[in-house]
Amino acid sequence: MMRELDRIVLNRDIEEHNLRCGDVGVVVHCYLDKAVYEVEFITAEGKTIALLTLTDTDIRPMANREILHVRELTPV
Repeated sequence: MMRELDRIVLNRDIEEHNLRCGDVGVVVHCYLDKAVYEVEFITAEGKTIALLTLTDTDIRPMANREILHVRELTPV
């Protein structure tokens, strides 16, 4: 179960927002059924790329021993 402010990892590409499987976001809201989340994805400078409603099949919790990776954001 994911909670608000948890870091998550995207399980699939979302082309229309230029997001890729493995990108990291933060849960900003959990809906009551606990299987749907509002997730924010931001750049290193703090600019929001997308605020999306995603399900628990779209995202997974970030594990403690995982390492972050940086990639250049290309225009959509």
